[in-house]
Amino acid sequence: MIRVKICGITNSEDALKAAHYGAWAIGFVFSKKSPRYVSPSRARKIIEALPPFVTPVGVFVDQSERAVKDICQFTRIKTVQFHGEEKAVYCKRFGDFKIIKAFRIREYYPAEYISKYKVDAYLFDTHVEGVAGGTGKTFNWNVLKGQNIEKPVILSGGLTAQNVKEAIAAANPYAIDVSSGIEKSPGIKDPRLIREFFDAIIL
Repeated sequence: MIRVKICGITNSEDALKAAHYGAWAIGFVFSKKSPRYVSPSRARKIIEALPPFVTPVGVFVDQSERAVKDICQFTRIKTVQFHGEEKAVYCKRFGDFKIIKAFRIREYYPAEYISKYKVDAYLFDTHVEGVAGGTGKTFNWNVLKGQNIEKPVILSGGLTAQNVKEAIAAANPYAIDVSSGIEKSPGIKDPRLIREFFDAIIL
């Protein structure tokens, strides 16, 4: 089964439910502008309850190097996802971490720009003006076909139980990332939708 990252987790119940169904990673959004924001203290408690095989990921949007490292040290997070306009030189400062860099895709794949980022994985989300992520909107996955992408690809943006198999077939990603597609409301996951999402991947 393809790897699944469940993002925007704000409580232990949702985190453990995601782990139960087989989540490879769980994302904690530390941008206060996000409706899925979680405090470092709450995130740390959730992480402490996770099984050892689930990777916690800290999601940051244009935050200072010091703030990111302080939060990661406190929560014991070792994988970071930069979901804003962070430059390649900024990402290089996090050599002790596994780094996922998110890019918001429009109608084409900006290969030259993306290749400047020497990170561990690329995450592709949908470009929506003025919104960093979690929009529930898809982009044209076919723009990824035929691209010589050197890093593992995590596909995000509007994935649901209804479209995830089509997305995987089109983009052939290393992993998929879901947030709004399994929610009752921003930051609150729906156990039924989580189950249906994983069932859709398996079936």
